[in-house]
Amino acid sequence: MPDRQLLHLVIGGELEAVDTRQFRDLSKVEFVGAFPNYREALRAWRARSQASVDNALMRYFIIHAHRLLDPDEDGHEDPEHHHDS
Repeated sequence: MPDRQLLHLVIGGELEAVDTRQFRDLSKVEFVGAFPNYREALRAWRARSQASVDNALMRYFIIHAHRLLDPDEDGHEDPEHHHDS
């Protein structure tokens, strides 16, 4: 049985300053892709981040979209956390 899909998005762009997470120009934010799990998103994030290492203002982020789609279920096993039916 295939692993359950846990949607992750990778985006990036140039920030206004190195100490902020505010993009300089939202129209230039790059959508790197949508990935079925964190492992694949991390691989894409690393590739894009390493390609832009010379630009201190360029940053890429992994968005855990599965948490936005279903806030009650984070997709990770937790034996202490029980849901009532």
